[in-house]
Amino acid sequence: MSSPLVSASELGSDITPVPVYVCRPDEWNDVKKGLTDAQKTFASARGFIGEAGQRVQLPGESGEIVSVLFGAGSAQGDVMGGIRAGGLSRSLPEKHYRFASLPQDWDADLAAIGWGMGAYKFDDYLGSNRVPPILVLEAGQNSLEITSLVEATNFGRDLINTPSNDMGPVALAKATTDLAERFDARSSSIIGDDLLKENYPMIHAVGRAAHEAPRLVQFEWGNPDHPRLAIIGKGITFDTGGVNIKSASSARLMKKDMGGAAHALALAHMIMANNLPINLHVLVSIAENAVSAGAYRPGDILASRSGQTVEIDNTDAEGRLVMGDALTRASEDDPVLIMDFATLTGAARVALGPTLPPYFSNRRAPVEQVVEQGNRVSDPVWPMPLWQPYMSMLKSPIADMKNSGGGFAGCITAALFLERFVNDSPWMHFDVYGWNPTAAPGHPAGGEIFALRGLYAWLKSGGLNGDFSE
Repeated sequence: MSSPLVSASELGSDITPVPVYVCRPDEWNDVKKGLTDAQKTFASARGFIGEAGQRVQLPGESGEIVSVLFGAGSAQGDVMGGIRAGGLSRSLPEKHYRFASLPQDWDADLAAIGWGMGAYKFDDYLGSNRVPPILVLEAGQNSLEITSLVEATNFGRDLINTPSNDMGPVALAKATTDLAERFDARSSSIIGDDLLKENYPMIHAVGRAAHEAPRLVQFEWGNPDHPRLAIIGKGITFDTGGVNIKSASSARLMKKDMGGAAHALALAHMIMANNLPINLHVLVSIAENAVSAGAYRPGDILASRSGQTVEIDNTDAEGRLVMGDALTRASEDDPVLIMDFATLTGAARVALGPTLPPYFSNRRAPVEQVVEQGNRVSDPVWPMPLWQPYMSMLKSPIADMKNSGGGFAGCITAALFLERFVNDSPWMHFDVYGWNPTAAPGHPAGGEIFALRGLYAWLKSGGLNGDFSE
């Protein structure tokens, strides 16, 4: 899809953008003052008063669109803010537009991001490609940053939406190394039985039954003198559930089980595109959890890079296994912070639904700041407890722990499992769904990227220079 955003400096002199007036109901009277009598009558006939989602294309004398009205709704209870502009870009015809007015409480940059996110459509497998409406950014806006945040988000969405026959371990690894090459990062891969030689036994065990070998792909970017950030993504390109095979309904969307990897790569994209002062280490654990004669089984005991042993209670709890080895590897370089992203548990969806990711951290100090930044840019997360007494649910009589704790507090016990592999490094874990079951402004149905714009804002504000002592 071509870019839905363009800077004013890139606009040809022969193009006049269509003005878009966005208002709340209590601002409609002021907006009307700038319209002709005919336009007021046209808007009134269509019942426009600025309610959320209302849109009217005002025609000129020859029927062409001369301006657009869009309702932002009441400010009370509006947690989306400028992201609502994504409901407009989804429906307008192919033209150039500009915001002529916005609600007083809307951030213009956030509205532009909402426009770009809402214009997205995954059409790689359709006969024709949609050309989106293009928003012209104002001269004072940081067009590079705005465009890169939208591009990174849509890049992650594309990875998730691509079916597993075209997004297996080999393809996901290539997407990772291609991104590294684009930004001159240094990449490396450990593939197949080399995972055993290099001491990544859990990644190997999960992926050894598939026709494409499992692998750990890493890249490093940035100045080594800057704070070191490790970002880890779960890249299970399809999850059958293994020997504990999934039902038909549960398996239907398992192409998205590499959504954690998509999040990790999208956040890395944002950081590198905007040249943040970070020494970045990205690790993507890639495997297909398949069923064959070589599949690992319930009751098996796996070694891990950390030296801990894990009894397999359920082969469908595979994501935490591939993440565990990568977390241990990341901790060995003494990073300032480790972040991981994984489509890890259905329990997280039961607790918080599909679009609000649980956020776990073994440090208290940055939690409030991360939550605040997410809310500020309408990309929220919700803090959850690493409730240590629940670690007892993972006890095994014959190994250091089990990989599954049963039916209670599933997202917490999964996070507690991961915590055992970080060697007390400062660490954040995000249990993301990677999917919008239904469309919302700025958020088309299908593959989705959560939490990253808030985390990017926190990192940009100097989050890695904060207090990680407690």
